[in-house]
Amino acid sequence: MPEGDSVWKLARRLDRQLRGHTVVRSDFRTPRLATRDVAGREVLGHDTHGKHLLTRLSATAGSPAATLHSHLRMDGSWSTLAPGKRLPAKLHPHVRLVLGLEDDRTVHGIRLHDLDLVPTDREHDLVGHLGPDPLREDWDPAEAVRRLAADPRRPLVSALLDQRALAGLGNLWANELAFLTGVSPWTPVGDVDVERLVERSATMLRHSATVEGAYQVTTGSSARGDDHWVTGRQRRGCRRCGGPISVTAEVPGDAANRRTWWCPACQPGPGPEARTGPALRPGAGAGRPRRSSRSSRGRR
Repeated sequence: MPEGDSVWKLARRLDRQLRGHTVVRSDFRTPRLATRDVAGREVLGHDTHGKHLLTRLSATAGSPAATLHSHLRMDGSWSTLAPGKRLPAKLHPHVRLVLGLEDDRTVHGIRLHDLDLVPTDREHDLVGHLGPDPLREDWDPAEAVRRLAADPRRPLVSALLDQRALAGLGNLWANELAFLTGVSPWTPVGDVDVERLVERSATMLRHSATVEGAYQVTTGSSARGDDHWVTGRQRRGCRRCGGPISVTAEVPGDAANRRTWWCPACQPGPGPEARTGPALRPGAGAGRPRRSSRSSRGRR
């Protein structure tokens, strides 16, 4: 799934491909924007805030500078095709935006979510709720610490996934950071060194985004199957102690309770029974979180 570092790298690629070029044709294939047109605008560049992509477009006569906002979620992507090249037919039903450029290249936004077009001076309406982002120039670690620590009883993994507290961390980073902190993913965030947690989060996200060959490698080794400490390792065991890795399923529809991996030996503390959230309140119908057959080996 695209996380903050994924979207940051995408923005840099789109800058190389599109910055300075002019849109000569646009086709929004989503009902709310179907009548909008950005032809005649120059692509000024791309910015990100957490997992949100902001494509900035120049002003035109009578219209202010505009920002095209998109969110990739689980399956979104952008494709830039050379003149004469065609998108595979199987992707056509999933195209939400087509931009034709003055050099005859074509840009496709595929499975884009939360697609919006607003005046650039109103970007805050779309991303103002997000917390500080380590990949932005306005990164404010003290504010990230304040927001993460605001509810000290909240499980660590849920706090890290909350984009309103610290923007850009996804499920991979939440799992890996809990392991590196040495505690259960459901340890109350108030029980850990939040300042150190924020510092480590920022360092890892920046390293992943900006260092060649380091993309989403958390162990220092990019070898297949050796690049993560716990995420996806339920069949391999803990990279540190060799013991079994436990995994518990996500709570459907609950962004704070995603699929979670952990090593019970290296990460002491509460188990998934300590999960919190609307879907887990009595009578909500979520039931007990499901465990994989392998996870029971590591229960404490």
